[in-house]
Amino acid sequence: MFSSLSDSLDKTFRNLRGVGKISESNITDALRDIRLALLEADVEFTVAKEFIALVKEKAMGIDVFKSIKPGEQIVKIFHDELAELLGGEQVGLDPAQPCRILLCGLNGAGKTTTAGKLALRLKKEGRKPLLVAIDLYRPAAIDQLATLAKQIDVPVYTPAATETDVLKVAREALAWADTQKHNVIIFDTAGRQEIDERLVEELKRLHQFLAPNETLLVADAATGQQAVSVAKHFDEAVGITGIILTKLDGDARGGAALSMRAVTGKPIKYAGEGEKLDQLFEFHPGRMADRILGMGDIVGMVEQVASKIDEKDAMKSMQRMAEGKFDFYDFLDQMKMIQKLGDMKGLMSLMPGFNKIKKQLPDAAFDPKRLKRTEAIVLSMTPDERRRPEIIKASRRERIAKGSGTKLLEVNQLLKQFGEMRKMMRSPNKMKNMMKQMGGMPGGMPGLGGPGGGMGGLGDIMKGFKGKFPF
Repeated sequence: MFSSLSDSLDKTFRNLRGVGKISESNITDALRDIRLALLEADVEFTVAKEFIALVKEKAMGIDVFKSIKPGEQIVKIFHDELAELLGGEQVGLDPAQPCRILLCGLNGAGKTTTAGKLALRLKKEGRKPLLVAIDLYRPAAIDQLATLAKQIDVPVYTPAATETDVLKVAREALAWADTQKHNVIIFDTAGRQEIDERLVEELKRLHQFLAPNETLLVADAATGQQAVSVAKHFDEAVGITGIILTKLDGDARGGAALSMRAVTGKPIKYAGEGEKLDQLFEFHPGRMADRILGMGDIVGMVEQVASKIDEKDAMKSMQRMAEGKFDFYDFLDQMKMIQKLGDMKGLMSLMPGFNKIKKQLPDAAFDPKRLKRTEAIVLSMTPDERRRPEIIKASRRERIAKGSGTKLLEVNQLLKQFGEMRKMMRSPNKMKNMMKQMGGMPGGMPGLGGPGGGMGGLGDIMKGFKGKFPF
């Protein structure tokens, strides 16, 4: 998300930082470029215009012109105003218990999947959620929610397939909820089109009957300019209390996030990035501003890694690496850790400056199929071969290639890279440098940050380890 906007802003600010002395002309030219970048990112025209006016007012201040690094000062002003535009402080859900959450939005925004994601997240936070299917129009919507509920082991209320009265379903669902241990109920409603006033009126009646603590608009991040009218329409209809943006990983522009918050004045509470049920994250305006400006989101990355990786296992693996005892069994453990992290490209995008280097990486760098092929080669080895890779000679290599369904060349490349990696690990100085670079992450996950989480750490790792890691 925001990749095209980030690239445009990076170029503008790089030019601004390179200017020895800031003038009104410099600032005006830079803000014109920024305004165009915002519009190209599908930020609504009025929102972009008002935002630029605010930045210009502060950038023209006497303190900026007199500062030692005026270019940096303007970047900071832009960052702070961008964070404010996105909502300022992070806003969580209503802590009331029991809490009723009504999800609404357009057809295809991802409400049902988001209902499952939200239920799973709340469950992990110690809440006791229930799911209620009130989408009585879309074929198989009820079955979809029931399937998601089963996957995450959350109770769900499903009405009869022939039911058409949403208020009756809501009434029966509340009676059912009284028989369940819960403190949160999530209602998944049918998708609406703005022009379908009949469905909107039905939503109003449902909202009035349920009197929910939270009415969350689920909106596709790729809606662009349409985001403004969508947000206005639902806010006027039921008075939304917050927004959940979906499909952030699939939209390079991201103007919806900027526009919707500005137009409604309602906070973006969550963001969905990916199809997996655990890929729903709290929306932190300041962190998102960092990402847009290419500063990454180290805190967000640490949270994601910590939630999926067992720290004891990671430390045990790192200890063996430090002692030079790393074998293919340890290698398999590392691969399983990486697989648990899910979308590596999405995770690495949280690294400061990642957008600047992603184009330099090979196309297959984040291909999960490549990881599977490497795993197949290791699994085709005997226990003794995994412990002592040095015994894998020509005949063994041919057998491993046939057993894994790969080419002999791939087996040879893996063994060569693994040998170089072990050699490096047995060098005290090289291992010391590697540990230093890995120090910024829990468990020392390879390649995920350096001192202070800066881009320099990742760059040094990539230069030093180029060609040495087989994945």
